[in-house]
Amino acid sequence: MMYIGDYLDRRCVYTPDGEAMIDLGNEPPTRFTFQEMNIRANRLANWLKSQGIQKGDRVGMIALDGMHFYDAFFACGKLGAILVPFNWRLHPKEIHELIQKTTPKIIFYSTEAEPETIANYLSEKKDSPSLIPLTGSGNSYEHIITQGNEKPVTCESLTENDTAVLLFTGGTTGLPKAAKISHKQVMWNTMNNLLADILGTDKYLNVFPLFHAGGLFAFTIPMLILGGTIVQTKSFDPEQILHIIEEENISIFAGVPTMFQMLINADNWASSDLSSLRYCMSGGAPMPVPLMQQYNQEKGVVFRQGFGLTEFGPSVFSLSVKDSEQKAGSIGKPNFFVDAKIENIETKEQVLSNETGELLLRGPSVMSGYFENPSATEAVLEDDGYFHTGDLAYKDEEGYFFIVERLKDMFISGGENVFPAEIEKVLYAHESVAMCSVIGVNDEKWGDVGKAFITLKPGKQDDENDILQYLKDNLAKYKVPKSVEILEEMPISGAGKILKTELRKMVS
Repeated sequence: MMYIGDYLDRRCVYTPDGEAMIDLGNEPPTRFTFQEMNIRANRLANWLKSQGIQKGDRVGMIALDGMHFYDAFFACGKLGAILVPFNWRLHPKEIHELIQKTTPKIIFYSTEAEPETIANYLSEKKDSPSLIPLTGSGNSYEHIITQGNEKPVTCESLTENDTAVLLFTGGTTGLPKAAKISHKQVMWNTMNNLLADILGTDKYLNVFPLFHAGGLFAFTIPMLILGGTIVQTKSFDPEQILHIIEEENISIFAGVPTMFQMLINADNWASSDLSSLRYCMSGGAPMPVPLMQQYNQEKGVVFRQGFGLTEFGPSVFSLSVKDSEQKAGSIGKPNFFVDAKIENIETKEQVLSNETGELLLRGPSVMSGYFENPSATEAVLEDDGYFHTGDLAYKDEEGYFFIVERLKDMFISGGENVFPAEIEKVLYAHESVAMCSVIGVNDEKWGDVGKAFITLKPGKQDDENDILQYLKDNLAKYKVPKSVEILEEMPISGAGKILKTELRKMVS
């Protein structure tokens, strides 16, 4: 089996001068061939080796997206070191806690990602690792990457089960856990992608943060292995994204439903030309059918849909373009190298079609476990290899899977199970609703009741009573939220998902 450090070497055998990367974080954008990417990775690997970094050592990254992430990913892959990308949006205290958990020896950081704040905070700590700025004053990174030793670097003792990356879970219920992503997992996730609809001629626009599995692995690494081109943004800006798709002839764009809604709301939506897109990929939440239809009717854009998680894949399920409307709400069928089953929560027996239970997954693209957290690992990984996703799901008679709700998001109202996703699906069908999220809140009479948060589309004037009446007209009485709150802006994570933790804080 080839390891991460081999990918660029092998690609250079076939298309050394092919356009591998366009980094839009620079002005003007910087373009790199596969040969240039490989040279940069070798230079950084040699420098890390000179600093005493060896197999199993952790190397941190706190930065906005850019070429430096790929430099570090492949350099660590060549050395057998472990890349640890941190979410720069976290408070410095939170980042310090994660650093204490994962003990990187070196951290590369960008002053753009909270100008100096994180570096200043960490430098005051006695246990702080070496801090290497990517930008700003004292920047030695550019010298390393342009002038360093480009001799090939390999790690002879590397095995497929060695950890390549530590990726933190979403942390929606507390401090994130670090999932151990092995070289084997990365390769098998790539295999699942290659059997889906991507081509070596594709140009993929990545807007997902590279400290998340969706950003680093969903399309990017498979695209490089196949010889396609990654167009990398520094952050998600709707107007800029529409311009990039047209300017760079993007053929694949992936996002979450909130992002696709924000694109439609952008000032340049009407004038944008999206004809280069073969398809868009939506994940993270069910894609509302009216939103898909608007893309198709106004721009001729079609959608694939997918499902994944940090600990598995993240390419786990796929729903094809032809099924995207007929099977609306489905995550599709398991990718080729993924086993999936649904178990009754109480009996642990496999359920029949259309019965709801917990979704379990098995396959070679599962994580090795949580870093130095055996109890958390044992709680989700069975002896037979099955991984507990914590998602309630069902499978229809044709083998299509549907996510009902996160186990932790379901609430019980008056003895009835209530799934926020069902209510959100109805809300998204309302012509005035741009974004929505439903949570359960304590109630003396019913135990828990629903509370809906929404944002309105531009120009819409509906009030809370209008929305409540609409819900009463379309839902069983026990499912109707007790209250609706209209927000100016929905709290969104770095991955573009609505932060229910922040919504819960509003009512606590």
